[in-house]
Amino acid sequence: MTENALTIRAVPGPGFVAGCTVSTWVHEGALAATIAYVLIGHAPPRRPGETAESVEVGLMGMVDAMRLRPAAERVPIVGARLIMRGPYVALDYGHPAYFMRLPATGANWRKHVAAGGAACLTIGLDPVPPGAGPDAVEAYLARVVATNRAYMGATTIRNR
Repeated sequence: MTENALTIRAVPGPGFVAGCTVSTWVHEGALAATIAYVLIGHAPPRRPGETAESVEVGLMGMVDAMRLRPAAERVPIVGARLIMRGPYVALDYGHPAYFMRLPATGANWRKHVAAGGAACLTIGLDPVPPGAGPDAVEAYLARVVATNRAYMGATTIRNR
């Protein structure tokens, strides 16, 4: 295999996605536009055969499938990947048969997205402990962005 060989990472299935941690929030800046956020990470390895490396490969499969870019680069528009049905929101993360349900997005988050507002999608490669509060999420984001371990893209709601 040559040095320039293309790496193809599979999009993980629902078993992997079930181990992901997801945080959502809305930032309503005084001068900046309102933006909905989605942060996806993964808990530390805990299932049989799961390693830090296999978790990172799964997350990078999602990054590749959604065409996310490193957080230090300009945030790309990755298409309409959010599906909303009442209070339920799902993300088309690139798997041909499954979506990822986003937990507890909140009424303001859904209202913003339903009105056509953008959502900034971030995948962090470092482990995120389940139940991390706002301060822990903020510290996590600062760390993964500073160490080039975060990938981002802008998405919107998908029309029927």
